[in-house]
Amino acid sequence: MTTAPGPRDGANQAGAGGPQNGNGNGVAGERVVPKRGIGPAPGAGRGPGPMAFMGGRSTEKSLDFKGSSRRLLSTMAPERPLVVLALIVAACSVSLSVLGPKILGHATDLIFAGIIGRQIPADVTKAEYLARLRAQGHGNIADLVSSLNVVPGTGIDFGQIGVVLGWLAVLYLGASLLMWVQGLLTTVVVQRSVYRLREQAEQKLSRLPLSYFDRQPRGEVLSRVTNDIDNIQQSMQQTLSQLTISLLSIVGVLTLMFIISPWLALIALVTVPISVFVAARLGKRAQPQFIKQWKTTGQLNGHIEEMYTGHSLVKVFGRRQEAEERFREHNEELFQSSFRAQFVSGLIQPAMMFIGNINYVAIAVVGALFVATGRLSIGDVQAFIQYSRQFTQPLTQVASMANLMQSGVASAERVFALLDADEQSPEPQTSPTPAQVRGKVEFQHVAFRYEPDTPLIEDLSLSVEPGQTVAIVGPTGAGKTTLVNLLMRFYEVTGGRITLDGVDIATMSRQELRSRTGMVLQDAWLFGGTIAQNIAYGADGASRERIIAAAKATHVDRFVCTLPDGYETVLDDEASNVSAGQKQLITIARAFLAEPAILILDEATSSVDTRTEVLIQRAMNKLRAGRTSFVIAHRLSTIRDADLILVMESGQIVEQGTHDELLLKEGAYARLYAAQFAQAVVEVD
Repeated sequence: MTTAPGPRDGANQAGAGGPQNGNGNGVAGERVVPKRGIGPAPGAGRGPGPMAFMGGRSTEKSLDFKGSSRRLLSTMAPERPLVVLALIVAACSVSLSVLGPKILGHATDLIFAGIIGRQIPADVTKAEYLARLRAQGHGNIADLVSSLNVVPGTGIDFGQIGVVLGWLAVLYLGASLLMWVQGLLTTVVVQRSVYRLREQAEQKLSRLPLSYFDRQPRGEVLSRVTNDIDNIQQSMQQTLSQLTISLLSIVGVLTLMFIISPWLALIALVTVPISVFVAARLGKRAQPQFIKQWKTTGQLNGHIEEMYTGHSLVKVFGRRQEAEERFREHNEELFQSSFRAQFVSGLIQPAMMFIGNINYVAIAVVGALFVATGRLSIGDVQAFIQYSRQFTQPLTQVASMANLMQSGVASAERVFALLDADEQSPEPQTSPTPAQVRGKVEFQHVAFRYEPDTPLIEDLSLSVEPGQTVAIVGPTGAGKTTLVNLLMRFYEVTGGRITLDGVDIATMSRQELRSRTGMVLQDAWLFGGTIAQNIAYGADGASRERIIAAAKATHVDRFVCTLPDGYETVLDDEASNVSAGQKQLITIARAFLAEPAILILDEATSSVDTRTEVLIQRAMNKLRAGRTSFVIAHRLSTIRDADLILVMESGQIVEQGTHDELLLKEGAYARLYAAQFAQAVVEVD
């Protein structure tokens, strides 16, 4: 099985952080750090330096607000029954609430009719009183009284008013309860949809090729799967419920406005196109700023993450001031984009309120004329004025939610860009496996290039027999780690093929291939947990006896026994309570426990002292016994006993043979060996 490290945070590095294999063990290489190499820990020395990604390429798509909005809403499709139920409940709630002003207007008419009726003698009919007013030249008053249900000699009927107000209270209580239910249903829908979106992002990270992470800073990727998804959740939660209520309120209120007075309703409608035009113009200016705001947030997160993981390196090279300056630049850019986005979108609500106030004045003036002419009662005008407020208020709310919607859609576009990224080649339908895994590996005319127009490896052929130890040496950039990446299918060959015991690895599932491979890397990765749990990561369900046996075989037991809690010693997230050499020994024990058929050792002793190197070398010798091993090394003294040494330059194997054979050739290997020997002599002198 694969024992390469996996990401501590879920998307950090190549290693056992990918999907679980059949035994529940992580599959190496499904997720990787942004470097070409075999998964180092965060902040690893062999990875890019702290400033490496500031000029990285962006994958931002062009703005498509409508398309992204539709796609975001489509994430709620599995919750369609709840969505329909929420709409029904919202419609019932709005229906009850919009009846309120009409009923309240009726109560006003009852009060006004009682006041007028008290002033009319009881022995005079309403018709006689109206005729008397017109005869006296008070036609307007007569028209006003004619629109009321006046009973001469009768005052205010408080009993009837009480009944009306009681029904009004019941309506508003019912509307509030239904609105609460609608909010609850909307919360369920949003939370479930965002839950699925997070799952999709997590699964997508497992299917992305190493090349994607080569181009993306970790902070940028993490920002998309954390900050952006959180922003989507907040935006949907705050807007969907209110947006539904507001749109239904507009329809309900507009219907009753036309019932009361079509002319006044038309006056109210005049402001709608003006409001839409203003909101659209301001929203169009704000949306690019929201896109820039979240893009800059990702860049700032990436910079902070790199500065934190590489803070020692920044201090050692005196780059703190430069790092702070870069932070100020990103922070200033974020401030400017956030300020513009919030300022422009913040203009929408005041503009809508201004338009609403103009509409209110127009309705009040025309409504007063209609009352004076008897075309409407005072209660109807009062209800209509309330409706005009209820009509403009949802419009204002919809417009004011534009900034939230724009921010959410901007984040959605970034998440969708991640979900739409090109994935690694799909697994074959049928996955042949070697009848017996012996560890014979063949590279047959292999070609590979990271960029289409830049060849790295051309026509490379190599045959490794079972149980052989193959050392790969050469200058930086020669293709040593790339060769191993191809073997693990972190990258796919662009020409030729690689076989394992006669089976083309391209036809094997990645899980099957990597479950037969163990890796020990230069940058040891340990997760937060006990030492025993970290060793057991190499084999699912390993017994305590097997864990201790693997620890003893790899010299882990000798230092673990000196710890107060022994194998139950809890390592923190950075494993800072053990030394670098002890961490490396634990990773070797993890690989030893896995019992892989193929072993890959990548500079496993390059960052430890000489004494610890001896212990690690002994542990690795036990680990390599009987297994096909690939050893990437710069210290040539550690691979002198290798069965085969490959010397690579510019993606080509320029020499191969044993240590003694290559020295006799006096070629590239001899020059490397002499250079290291001369350096050692200088250091001794």
